[in-house]
Amino acid sequence: MIHLKDINKTIGQTAILRDINLHIEKGEFVAIIGQSGSGKTTLLNIIGTLDEPSSGSFIFDKYEVTTLSKDDKARLRREKIGFIFQRYNLLSLLSANDNVSLPAVYAGKSTYERDERAKKLLNDLELNNKYLSKPNELSGGQQQRVSIARALMNGGELILADEPTGALDSKSGIMVLEILKELNDEGHTIVLVTHDPQIASRAKRIIEIKDGRILSDSKGGELKQRPQVKKMPIEKKTFLLLKNQAFECLKIAYSSIIAHKMRSLLTMLGIIIGIASVVCVVALGLGSQEKVLASIARLGTNTIEVKTGRGFGDTRSDTKRLNLSDLTTLRSLPYLDAVEATVSSSGIVTYKELSLNASGQGVGINEFSIKGYTFSAGQSFSENDLKTSANVAVIDYNAHQNLFANVNARDILDKNIIFSGKSFRIIGVLEKNTQRMFDDSTVRVYMPYTTMMNKITGSSELKDINTKIKDDADPILAEQAIIRILEIKRGQKDFFTINSNSIKQAVEENQQTLTLMITCIAIISLIVGGIGVMNIMLVSVSERTREIGIRMAIGARKEDILMQFLIEAVMICAIGAILGVILSIGVVFAFNTFSENFPMILSATSVIIGLLSSVFIGVIFGFFPAKNAANLNPISALSKE
Repeated sequence: MIHLKDINKTIGQTAILRDINLHIEKGEFVAIIGQSGSGKTTLLNIIGTLDEPSSGSFIFDKYEVTTLSKDDKARLRREKIGFIFQRYNLLSLLSANDNVSLPAVYAGKSTYERDERAKKLLNDLELNNKYLSKPNELSGGQQQRVSIARALMNGGELILADEPTGALDSKSGIMVLEILKELNDEGHTIVLVTHDPQIASRAKRIIEIKDGRILSDSKGGELKQRPQVKKMPIEKKTFLLLKNQAFECLKIAYSSIIAHKMRSLLTMLGIIIGIASVVCVVALGLGSQEKVLASIARLGTNTIEVKTGRGFGDTRSDTKRLNLSDLTTLRSLPYLDAVEATVSSSGIVTYKELSLNASGQGVGINEFSIKGYTFSAGQSFSENDLKTSANVAVIDYNAHQNLFANVNARDILDKNIIFSGKSFRIIGVLEKNTQRMFDDSTVRVYMPYTTMMNKITGSSELKDINTKIKDDADPILAEQAIIRILEIKRGQKDFFTINSNSIKQAVEENQQTLTLMITCIAIISLIVGGIGVMNIMLVSVSERTREIGIRMAIGARKEDILMQFLIEAVMICAIGAILGVILSIGVVFAFNTFSENFPMILSATSVIIGLLSSVFIGVIFGFFPAKNAANLNPISALSKE
């Protein structure tokens, strides 16, 4: 089974083992004896593939161990070698049953198969009532028997026992030695390391080692001829194995998080704040964007307003007002669906004994549809009303409430009001305009612009010209064409335009820029949280170095260790993300409860992106600590206190 040829082990300038030549047959019970520092434990670790010789040849079961990869050595330990340690080396978070089952997890055995095998081994070792007990609930002798059961889980053709009775009382020590003898009688190869000659005397073969050299071998004889070496076959990884790996990693990650609740919560804090910030910022951005777009929607869709002057507040005397000729020119353009004039004048509106200051608006028949206004009763003006300068009016919501309080809109129709000394018959009542950027109390009376010009102002000058672009026309090109045509007609550009689509686009772009900026700040928070996760995981690796060594000793692959710590980092980030989403939902709900006019709109996309980004951060910032854990030397890890 074991063939060592010229094995040397040197650490720095110190020789630990010197020219070790040894062979051990299957079924032997060998005791390696020597004083502390003689090199016996190092020799045992090399035989168990936990340590590597500096030089020499080591053949185990026809495999040249010195040329095997770390994962191939782990496979040998997993399939053929069982360890019994002086300090038991049980995982404190796992029950006795789970500790015993662990090697079978890495071997890809099913849950049922693992549990049945573990229970049988514990029953055989008189621990049938300790399945669910944690190591701290067991005596030293019971812990050592659990460790023996673990060594036998995958067969344990070779059992390596390093001072197995060193931490036990005499009665428990005798029981452990009896168990080892029984295992040897059943065909297991036992290699036991001790410094006690009485314990060594129970073995069938005693090898004494001193100063790194074999001093005596009770079996004696020449070494057999070097065995034929064969190549280790490639391990086939089944779906069951991958499922076992993932499930075990999830279970250990969960146990670790629960065992360190406060530390885990503090670690998650950066992720929680980052995710909540991302979701709330997007919700705030969507809410503000909807509010602003709703406010500018009063300009209508695909509309362009043409106004006198070179900009708002232009009072220069040389500026000519827009006129009916300009209106006629624009109405001739084929890409405009509607063109209407606007004339305004302030005055007094009177109904019976009630008089109010009001704004008179002379408009065309399409004005209300262009602006997106809706009627609660009645209708707009007709072509005939414009031709005849009819004394008809449409009043807004404020006029309705102030002049006709508590009167149904339908009952107002055909009633007469006085504006600027002229009588007008009401033919329509508008609903409240919720799209205005700011609420106002202005009372508005709408009439045909021809009526306003001919009977109120006496002027042919226009305040504005409102146009609606056809759906198949480009709003930007249409605006440029309107500007060019009027500029040629009027001889100068003494007017300016307001394109509702341009405003909407500008608002959306500004909102996107603002959202992007604040999201970047939130992402920085996430990165800071990720760095916190990485630091805590590095601490966790340092604290659990011995656990990593134990897992490696019982056959864990590098990928098993890597996956374990990576999943733990991802789980911390995922739980933090879920808590962050819950927090953000609470913030949005609270905000919307107390804010009537400005809602936060929760975005499913931002929630999904937040959750995915947390997983991504867990992978990125968890990989380095996980890789460090996977690359640990098994011996160094096991010796860590």
